[in-house]
Amino acid sequence: MGKTGYFTHRDCWKHDMGAGHPECPARLDAIEDRLLVTGVGDALERGEVPIATLPQITRAHSVEHMEHLEALSQRLIEDAPAGGPDHAQLDPDTTLTRFTVLAARRAAGAGIAATDAVIAGELANAFCAVRPPGHHACRDKAMGFCFFNNIAIAARHAIEVHGLERVAIVDFDVHHGNGTEDILRNDPKVLMVGFFQHPFYPYSGTDHPAPNMLNLPVPAYTRGMDVRELIEACWMPRLEAFSPQMIFVSAGFDAHRDDDLGQLRLNESDFAWITERIVEVAKRHSQGRIVSMLEGGYHLDALAASVEAHLRVLADL
Repeated sequence: MGKTGYFTHRDCWKHDMGAGHPECPARLDAIEDRLLVTGVGDALERGEVPIATLPQITRAHSVEHMEHLEALSQRLIEDAPAGGPDHAQLDPDTTLTRFTVLAARRAAGAGIAATDAVIAGELANAFCAVRPPGHHACRDKAMGFCFFNNIAIAARHAIEVHGLERVAIVDFDVHHGNGTEDILRNDPKVLMVGFFQHPFYPYSGTDHPAPNMLNLPVPAYTRGMDVRELIEACWMPRLEAFSPQMIFVSAGFDAHRDDDLGQLRLNESDFAWITERIVEVAKRHSQGRIVSMLEGGYHLDALAASVEAHLRVLADL
C-alpha cells in the first residue's frame, strides 16, 4: 500500500487578511509544528504543489469570477509602489490582498496534484494543508474566507480529466459547504454528504437541497456521539449505495468543542472516527482513494490535534 501524501506550499502562508483574523497563516504553522513534534510528518510523502490553471479553475467557476479576482489582485500589485491600498474587502469577513489569488491558485493546485497522484496509484490517499479554504466559494462569488472552491475543482478534475463517473464529497465543517453545493448540485456524478450547525452561517443547506446533496443540519451544542449516530444512519447507506470511485473530503475542524467560530462539541476522537468511516467506504468502493482538503478550524491547538488524528487514520499509524 502506498503512502499518504501531504500537500502544502509556502505561498499559502502569504495570504493574510489582517491582525486578529481567525483564518490566518498561523493555522498552517500549528499543523506543521504538530506533525513535526509527533513524528506523524515523517510517515507522509510530501508532494509538489502547482499553480492551478484557468481551465482547471473554470471547471468549477465562471471565467468572470476568475477574471474579477485576477483584476483586483493586479490592481493591488500595480498600485503598491505608489502607496495604494493593500487589500480589497469582498465581504465583511473576506479580504483579498496582493497574494490572495496566488495562494488560492496554489490551494486549488494542491487538490489537483493530490488527485492525480492518488488516481495514478503513486499515493494511497492524500491531505492538503492549504489556505485559503474553499467550500463557501460559489461558482460566481467569493465569500466566507473562500475564493476558489478547492474541493469542487478537484472533484471536477477527477471526473473530466480522469473519467470517473461517481465521486463522493464528505464535508464535516461546522458551516454548510454552500459553495460546493452551488457548483455541484444536480450533478449525477457527484454525491455530497455533510453535517453542519444550523441555524448558522451561511444560513443555507436546509431549503430543498438537490437530490445529490445529503445535508444533516444539527443544532448548536450537539455532541460528537450524536453526530456519529446521524452519520451511521444517514451518510453510510447513501455512500454505500452510491459506490463512489473516489472520495473527496472538505475537512473542517471548527466543529471542535474548543473552536470559538462554532458551537458544536466534537473532539479529536470524533474526527478520527469520521475518518475511519470514510476510509472503510473508500476501501470497499474506491480502491482506498481519498483526497482530503483543509477547510475550517481556527483554535490552533484544537486544529493541530484534529489534523493529527485525521492523518493518523489516513496513514494507518
